[in-house]
Amino acid sequence: MSKLSDTTRNKLKSVSTATVATALFKRGLRIQTIQDVHPLNPDQPTLVGEAFTLRYMPAREDLNTIEVFRDRAHPQRKAIEECPPGAVLVMDSRKDARAASAGAILVTRLMKRGCAGVVTDGGFRDAAEIAKLGFPAFHHRPSAPTNLTLHQAIEINVPIGCGDAPVFPGDVILGDSDGVIVIPAHLADEIANETFEMTAFEDFVTEQVHAGRSILGLYPATDEQTLTGFAAWRKAKAR
Repeated sequence: MSKLSDTTRNKLKSVSTATVATALFKRGLRIQTIQDVHPLNPDQPTLVGEAFTLRYMPAREDLNTIEVFRDRAHPQRKAIEECPPGAVLVMDSRKDARAASAGAILVTRLMKRGCAGVVTDGGFRDAAEIAKLGFPAFHHRPSAPTNLTLHQAIEINVPIGCGDAPVFPGDVILGDSDGVIVIPAHLADEIANETFEMTAFEDFVTEQVHAGRSILGLYPATDEQTLTGFAAWRKAKAR
């Protein structure tokens, strides 16, 4: 798995999924947003980390009994114990929240191991408990039944689809109050640098709009006055 530099990680923590979505769109990447997932706690920290994946398939009843959890090699259990510190466990639950992808004990273990967060396009059980952890976690909705009811954990750290977005191991996951987006690993540094710059400009634009200025010529910056004003603002703000 590729390792994010501290510089890239910190830059991504300061930008929004909306800004990253625009940067990816400019490169022709349109389906990188994981659909229909939401933060368990609106005040949880921004999520940034490399993807470590878990794939579920439809459960076959004779192979998905409660006894499978006794197996230390069970893919769900292995994923919890092998997801690297700083990485994000991303689970393909087939967009099916009728059974949980995991619960509070497993998510707490991820947190204690130093992982960056967890995402599923299904649901978590013990959702209220997870929300209190202060750990970045995203799902579709709460779900009480055990994953064994409908989901069979089948393999880890392989390419998956999560909420209709392609996720390859090592891709960079960014999550905030607007949702979760997947940055291809080879673009992570480039996107971080560009969106860091975009965010500074958008902060300047926001101040101008609050002051009553029209967006025409400002956003996008088609007036020379805008660029001159932005340069002065940036110097004054040490941005």
